[in-house]
Amino acid sequence: MILRGELAAGARVAEAPLAQLLGMSRTPVRQALPVLAQEGLLTEHETRGYVVRGLSATDILDAIDLRGVLEGLAARRVAERGASRTLLQALRVCLADGDQILAEGHVADKAEALYVDMNVRFHQLIVLECRSAIIQQALERNARIPFAGPQALAVDRTSLQRMHETLAYAHRQHHYIVSALEQGEGSRVEALMREHTNPVKENLNIAATAGEDREMIRRLSLVR
Repeated sequence: MILRGELAAGARVAEAPLAQLLGMSRTPVRQALPVLAQEGLLTEHETRGYVVRGLSATDILDAIDLRGVLEGLAARRVAERGASRTLLQALRVCLADGDQILAEGHVADKAEALYVDMNVRFHQLIVLECRSAIIQQALERNARIPFAGPQALAVDRTSLQRMHETLAYAHRQHHYIVSALEQGEGSRVEALMREHTNPVKENLNIAATAGEDREMIRRLSLVR
């Protein structure tokens, strides 16, 4: 409900009414609320209970940067250990799929969803190959922030041509990442993964004031 925007920032989240709304006893709700607070979706109210945490543009930008750091670490470990043949073959399938999606030179119908599916596969393959439960869990928590995960694609519908250029640039980076993994270039692939967050940040056009933040979200849609 929080992630879908059904509970707005600042909304009180009280145990009893929430339990009634969800049709369950208060015990699981009581146990869940502090967990959601730990994950950053709720904050404790100054008197008692919880409120939905508001996310600023800075929070979103930080989460995107953190994803780049964590994925960069995962990719570096894969490169230094030696990428398996199975991983490289699966990544090349992702590259071919992305090439086909973008081949028409413009944003075709359903291209957004197809690109997101490919992008999620690409990033998950690298993170899973890293074989670090800690890195995977940190990325899963971080991805709960809007626009912070590979399953989220910021689309500026006021300029579909610019959208295609952004996707094409991001996919060229996919090619460079696979090449660096294949060559065992740990430092280079780490830098590429961190740089790979730039198209997302550029498309979001993170703003400094609250009014601009609202305008940014209004102009962009989130594809999941």
